Amino acid sequence: MTKLSTLSLPILGIVAAGSNAGKTTMITQLIPVLAAHQIRVSVVKHAHHQFDIDHVGKDSYNIREAGAVQTLIASGKRWALMTEMERTPDDSGEAHLETLLAQLDHRYADLILIEGFKQAAIPKIEVHRPSLNLPLLADSDPNIIAVACDVPINCKQPQLPLNDTQAICLFMMEWIKKTHD
Repeated sequence: MTKLSTLSLPILGIVAAGSNAGKTTMITQLIPVLAAHQIRVSVVKHAHHQFDIDHVGKDSYNIREAGAVQTLIASGKRWALMTEMERTPDDSGEAHLETLLAQLDHRYADLILIEGFKQAAIPKIEVHRPSLNLPLLADSDPNIIAVACDVPINCKQPQLPLNDTQAICLFMMEWIKKTHD
């Protein structure tokens, strides 16, 4: 298993105390801004629910449903690898971040953003909206390096304006420079 500390690329989590805080929106807005600065981004996204990227009636679906443990579907433009994971009695049923990171080809990226996985011991930016009445994770998680919020809050970490993608990008670039150069 890959140790998070041995990976050569910077890894930065984007977390929130609950759903609908804007993690995905922030990431989708950041990717083109980071790309404009020649920073290629890979993303690992956590899902709390069952999901399927395949559809009934498609050949790849039928192959997987027949029992294939891994199905790789490819075209000239992209490929996707679907892996069926077994759940062991002592397992939480959640995917292990280290295992997922080992699946990424680091030649394609300069930064890995992790959406969710808020328990992971990685540097993180918390997305926080006081109007959602959710707790501030930064109060108890020493891995949170900044809080992106829509209004000023009282916290010891740097605050980033949630709706200023450029400011968040500049903070991330400084963090990368400070921790990975």
